Amino acid sequence: MSELSKEQPGILESVGSDGVCRITIDRPNVGNSLSPLARDTLTEAFQRAGDDRAVRAVLLGATGQRHFCAGAGLPVESAPGPPVADKRSGDVARMLQNGWQRLVSSILDCDKPVIAAVKGTAAGAGLSLVLACDLVVMSTEAKLVAAFVHRGVLPDSGAIHLLTRIVGLRKATELLMLGEPVDAASCERLGLVNRVVTPEVTDAVAGELAGRLAAGPTLMLGHTKRLLLVSSESGRDRAFEQEAWAQEAVSRTADLQEGLQSFAERREPRFRGR
Repeated sequence: MSELSKEQPGILESVGSDGVCRITIDRPNVGNSLSPLARDTLTEAFQRAGDDRAVRAVLLGATGQRHFCAGAGLPVESAPGPPVADKRSGDVARMLQNGWQRLVSSILDCDKPVIAAVKGTAAGAGLSLVLACDLVVMSTEAKLVAAFVHRGVLPDSGAIHLLTRIVGLRKATELLMLGEPVDAASCERLGLVNRVVTPEVTDAVAGELAGRLAAGPTLMLGHTKRLLLVSSESGRDRAFEQEAWAQEAVSRTADLQEGLQSFAERREPRFRGR
């Protein structure tokens, strides 16, 4: 049996009675980096969360205080792969599309809100995981690093697209070309994260946000997420068209009727995610 077949993915997954799916990267001995098996297991966890009607929000965390995710892990087997010259045209592109791009897309495409609790460094492709989440709670001791340049690697896993969308072209250029660590205070100032808190309460604050979203009108939140992505990636005509059809879909939900009725009755709404 090869070492690869013995590998444990190190991805923990559970769904609570509150409707929050808690996904944890549990690979602290390798900086919570993701091997191909761990990466694909994490992708499948997000896909399940999106499909599971009992899930109403997703909380992504990691074990330990030092690393949130150090990006792509080294292969378990020590034998090197074929030289670049021996690869067929398109091999690298297909590997990226079926690997890290697929993982990042599984977060962006998940129709449930995804909250990240970042207590340690997120570097390289680990940075992309953070950027793909809808809300980010960050420890004062954590940092983000676009480490690609330090290895001569082209920024991948959607980093260029996501970073430019959030901080703009000029700042994204600086972060990607210099690869300097960005501390928590700077991340908050740049709009890369939503909350900066002490390490001791990072998980609790992220969990509280996840719980609030899980108690909300789930279907409407899913459409809002899609519209936010559309609006940041397209012109006004497409954004307006998508908004109109999303409103059509939301208008038929029980949660909308509950929201209107609770307003008329002057009480707090009791959303059921349908």
